[in-house]
Amino acid sequence: MADKDSVEKFLDNNPAFAKEYYEKKVKADVIAAAFDNKVQVKDPASYNEVTAIQEAEFIFELVKEMKGSEQLEKSLHKVLQRIALMIKADRCSYFGYRARNGTPELSTILFDVTHNSPFEKNLVNPNVEIVFPTDMGIVGWTAHSKKGQNIADVKKDSHFSDFVDKQTKYTTKSVLTAPIMSGKEPIGVVMALNKQGAEEFSKSDQELFNKYMTFATAVALQGHNAYMWDVESRRSQVLLWSASKVFEELTDIERQFHKALYTVRTYIKCERYSVGLLDMTKEKEFFDEWPIKLGEQEPYKGPKTPDGREINFYKIIDYLLEDKEEIKVIPGPPADHWALVSGLPSYVAENGFICNMMNAPADEYFQFQKEAVDETGWRIKNVLSLPIVNKKEEIVGVATFFNRRDGKPFEESDEQITEALTQFLGWSTLNSDTYDKLNRTEWGKDVAQEMLMYQTKATLSDVQTILNTQEKFGSAPEDCDQKEMYKLLRSTIPESKNVELLEFRFSDFPLSEFELIKCGIRCFFELGVVEKFKVPAETLTRWMYTVRRGYRDITYHNWRHGFNVGQTMFTLLLTGKLKKYYSDLEAFAMVAAGFCHDIDHRGTNNLYQTKSASPLAKLHSSSVMERHHLEYSKTLMENEDLNIFQNLQKRQFESVQHLFEVCIIATDLALYFKKRTMFQKIVDSVEGIADEKEKVGYVANNATRKEIIMAMMMTACDLSAITKPWEVQSKVALMVAAEFWEQGDLERTVLEQQPIPMMDRNHADELPKMQCGFIDFVCSFVYKEFARFHTEINPMFDGLNNNRKEWRALADVHEAKMKALEDEKKKLEGGDQQEEGGKSKTCVVC
Repeated sequence: MADKDSVEKFLDNNPAFAKEYYEKKVKADVIAAAFDNKVQVKDPASYNEVTAIQEAEFIFELVKEMKGSEQLEKSLHKVLQRIALMIKADRCSYFGYRARNGTPELSTILFDVTHNSPFEKNLVNPNVEIVFPTDMGIVGWTAHSKKGQNIADVKKDSHFSDFVDKQTKYTTKSVLTAPIMSGKEPIGVVMALNKQGAEEFSKSDQELFNKYMTFATAVALQGHNAYMWDVESRRSQVLLWSASKVFEELTDIERQFHKALYTVRTYIKCERYSVGLLDMTKEKEFFDEWPIKLGEQEPYKGPKTPDGREINFYKIIDYLLEDKEEIKVIPGPPADHWALVSGLPSYVAENGFICNMMNAPADEYFQFQKEAVDETGWRIKNVLSLPIVNKKEEIVGVATFFNRRDGKPFEESDEQITEALTQFLGWSTLNSDTYDKLNRTEWGKDVAQEMLMYQTKATLSDVQTILNTQEKFGSAPEDCDQKEMYKLLRSTIPESKNVELLEFRFSDFPLSEFELIKCGIRCFFELGVVEKFKVPAETLTRWMYTVRRGYRDITYHNWRHGFNVGQTMFTLLLTGKLKKYYSDLEAFAMVAAGFCHDIDHRGTNNLYQTKSASPLAKLHSSSVMERHHLEYSKTLMENEDLNIFQNLQKRQFESVQHLFEVCIIATDLALYFKKRTMFQKIVDSVEGIADEKEKVGYVANNATRKEIIMAMMMTACDLSAITKPWEVQSKVALMVAAEFWEQGDLERTVLEQQPIPMMDRNHADELPKMQCGFIDFVCSFVYKEFARFHTEINPMFDGLNNNRKEWRALADVHEAKMKALEDEKKKLEGGDQQEEGGKSKTCVVC
């Protein structure tokens, strides 16, 4: 009987006979029966005994799994098991190819697969995956070169890195690798390690390895294509849904972003994301720059956006997508808020980069919170942060996504989806910006129409009531000599001493409103600015008359109040000796701004304008009424017939406009507390200077100090009624209170709100007490510091203190009456509660 070796030799030498024999003996039913049974390989040494039919059964099972719903990793795991078995490799691994932040890298997906190792053991948890760049190690070189490698001795290969060996405490000797390609790009690398029973993998091992790489490629490509289809589908849905939502909401960028981001939450596939909205202010208000210019406050040294804005997140919208969905809106978030404390959003806002970070808490550059960020116990793992950029290439916000739902780090496809979303959001701000511009134009038109309906420019006949050229010269003003008109104007206006125009005790009550117009003109002549700056007499008269007509006929903030503020500014400059710090042009602008400071006042304050959503409140976001007064004043300057600064040079005119802004905006009491400490420090410094010339130079040579004093002068002028003689102050206080009560009535009827006591006429008997509080809390500081600054201003401080005594006396009388009533009430109540024996029903002595 022939032995095994002789039979094999015969078949090898007679291939035609061998083929005929197997075709005859191996029937279809035998093959079918083989496919009904699973391949069972218990001993790798028995591989040579596995028949071609059993091999076909393995391939058939693989095809069935690819057709079914088995996950990519399971099918690949079986291929790797087969490869390990076939080529007698100690272990095999599969590395996925991905990119983050534009840098390709490889990560372990199936690791240390042997011919019989369980899938669950070899599948790598994303939290412990090994990641390395493609320029590192033999596997990295395989992905980079896109060619397979057969390395007999890794120590002799320049590309070898022992990085993974150190992580796993394993010794690599020989390596067999092959890339899995999708077109021209790699999607993964399969690696076999350490040939069992030999020093290296043979050429036949490599051929067999490459044969099964065909199946591995088919499996990987199927999974890759399904994944990319999901990516493109989600990206399309993100764009479609965000587009539909941003066009639904045009009124506000915050609502626009919120609607879009909330709608697409299911397509982002992360546990949480937050959006930080950036303040778009590029320049500080002038009064916010004062402390910096004076060296009292350090200039901003933090990060800035590429267009130079200070990075200030004014609001964070936090979307929680795990378990119970929730949205948190955090206005004015603190710097240590968990979404900001790492510094990543600021970094993205500063540089405009996309930042994709895995295992973020371990990062050394950004300080992510390692513990739970809130009461839910949720922790940060992986982070993807992107800038939201508008069409002007300005960064308007930063979107940060946390923890991909499948536990893996965010990769290039996630960057593409979120970048498409943030780009669309950034571009969509053009819609809200355009809508806002249209609204502002409409609101501006409404305000302008309202102004024009109520006010009209002074007519020629109005001017002739003061500058009567027809009667004196028999011609219109434009046909008269300017010097002659100056003489005529001087002769028709009162002398300062006759009306006490230069006195702090000045009262407008004895004068008519028409006479106050003449007094206003006198102020400019006394300053010596009319002829110096070539102000036409007709223009000055028309401007003064028009300013008077610009004030509405309301209880307190009317022309009389406007004139009093301008007169007090005039008196502070001349009688108070503050003029020495300012040029003639500056003094000209300051007095003119004083007359205009409350022009077109409506008798209601800024808060009421905001609550009632008036066109003014929509047009101006802060200092609502003051900005309206400023714009009205500038409107007068735009009219050649009314522009008293028409003969100034361009730079002088721009300076005047700036001074108007400083003076008029400074009358907003909300800003008073910002400037008073700075003013006090200037007074302290001036007090310490003995030389008069040096003292003047300390203020006059510093534009910021001059503006601070100017702003405080406007406050002193605006509140000056509190310093007038008692007979004047008591009447003015009642007018102020009456206007406040009128606003309180509007709040009740129009806004359906309960007014504060100061605005409530039901609290009228508390006026003396409220006046004392107002003097102590607001007024006292102003006049005390000015009296310390210049002793010539002492009369104002003395008048204030005298009026406080008067109000305090009235308040004491009222409090005494109230106490007497309360005592009487308690006495009556106590009498009703007495029991027999004189014991109280409500009191128990223990």
